[in-house]
Amino acid sequence: MASIDESKLAHVAVELAYTMPEDGPARVRVFPPASGREIERPPRERTPMPIFDCRPIADQLNLDEAGFELVSHRSAFSDFYDSDRVRAEYYPEVEDLLQAATGALRVIVFDHNVRNQPRSDRKEVGVREPVDGAHNDYTVSSGPRRVREILEENDSMDLAGHHAALINVWRPIVGPVQDRPLAICDARSAKLEDFIPTEIQHFLEDDLETPHLIGQIYSFRHNPDHKWFYVSNMRPGEVMLLKCYDSANDGRACFTGHTGFINPDCPDEFIPRESIEARTVAIFS
Repeated sequence: MASIDESKLAHVAVELAYTMPEDGPARVRVFPPASGREIERPPRERTPMPIFDCRPIADQLNLDEAGFELVSHRSAFSDFYDSDRVRAEYYPEVEDLLQAATGALRVIVFDHNVRNQPRSDRKEVGVREPVDGAHNDYTVSSGPRRVREILEENDSMDLAGHHAALINVWRPIVGPVQDRPLAICDARSAKLEDFIPTEIQHFLEDDLETPHLIGQIYSFRHNPDHKWFYVSNMRPGEVMLLKCYDSANDGRACFTGHTGFINPDCPDEFIPRESIEARTVAIFS
């Protein structure tokens, strides 16, 4: 699979937040915004890296090679801060979108995150700040486990033997996104040893001592070979598909490091980023 030639692309110079390797196990503890407690993470290091604007070559990107691709799609939905309506009305739209984009036999949306810095600062329930730290949402062990859990919850275990992929569908709620864009590392430029298995613990408002959910993600350590990309000035009619796990073991993209970043080219006047990320499992025949 040929890599992207970034030599003629514009770029921004950024200090990306990578995780520093430690002797012991890595762990992240995520508390609800209303608790006032900060997320606890492994130590990070800020490393200068260029992030290239891949908008001019968006048609060369695809999930199986780069691990991400840009899709044009205008949503008929707008009330992204009403979680119940998002599940009832936006989830089916995302399932149809991803099925059309990938040719999947079945798509199930099982979760979503809404991110907005001002609303997060006000401790609004269900709203988080943009992520500032390179990571991937699943690991070689948590990926297949999550697929199985979703199929069980949706009475679809007849699909358990099929090729499956966990794909995030990332959309700006307003635009253009200029202050905290999404950066993605081309999967072809990363090695498995760049990913650090990290336990992630999620807590609820009524119990900040016992995790409500425990999972495993990959933190991302620095590798000078990494090639990072973003799409400048993304708008609500554009969607980024991001592959975070693939059950196929045939050389296609499986894990894709990603993070938000502070854009040094952001103008003085801008609309703070608002985005929604739907998490899905796509099942193929």
